[in-house]
Amino acid sequence: MTHAPTLVPAAEFAQRNDMRFPNESDDYRRARNALFIEEIELRRHIERVAEQRRALPPGGEVTGDYRFEGEHGPLDLAGLFGDKQTLVVYSYMFGPQRERPCPMCTSLLSAWDGEARDVGQRVALAVVARSPIDRLVAFKKERGWRDLNLYSDTNGNFSRDYHGIGRDGGDDAAFTVFTRRDGTIRHFWSGEMGFDSADPGQDARGAPDLMPLWTILDATPEGRGTDWYPKLQYPG
Repeated sequence: MTHAPTLVPAAEFAQRNDMRFPNESDDYRRARNALFIEEIELRRHIERVAEQRRALPPGGEVTGDYRFEGEHGPLDLAGLFGDKQTLVVYSYMFGPQRERPCPMCTSLLSAWDGEARDVGQRVALAVVARSPIDRLVAFKKERGWRDLNLYSDTNGNFSRDYHGIGRDGGDDAAFTVFTRRDGTIRHFWSGEMGFDSADPGQDARGAPDLMPLWTILDATPEGRGTDWYPKLQYPG
């Protein structure tokens, strides 16, 4: 039987912490050490949640008629796995009814493009949208993405079944993980937090947040703000 390691109390780590910065006050250090304790507890909670996620029982078997068009031709869901046993799919809000894609999704994917080759060493990563593949590829080139694999959901079945279409029939962002074990493809996990589970004064978000943008801004005194979102283009 495997026993969980005994963890050093977060407060003890704070007492050991000897980092200091020029001209900081005693008040600052006391407040920073209190925050340091919370940051350690947050890190540990994130790991506990990840362990709980990894321990989920097998999800539903994938049996739907899912068809995609990639840059190199048609594929089914099994084809999106390539030679990997796990597949991560991001449902991109760029359906044919949109003149331009969702700026928030685009900001996220721009960050992921820089990580795609690293992610691809362990799992397959696919970006699925309902626009035709030529339209997706044209925007990929406009944005300068090099390593993201984009696919058109040609019959819309995948987007409908795995929540890439909202209740109003429009696009919805979704993050979904599938596994392939012994030839059987199953749903493993999907993000399920949305507007219905958002806390007061906050936008809908998952945890941990998938966007590096928000991770950086959360470390600043300005924070995320309440009246600013990423744009597809900025002046200058």
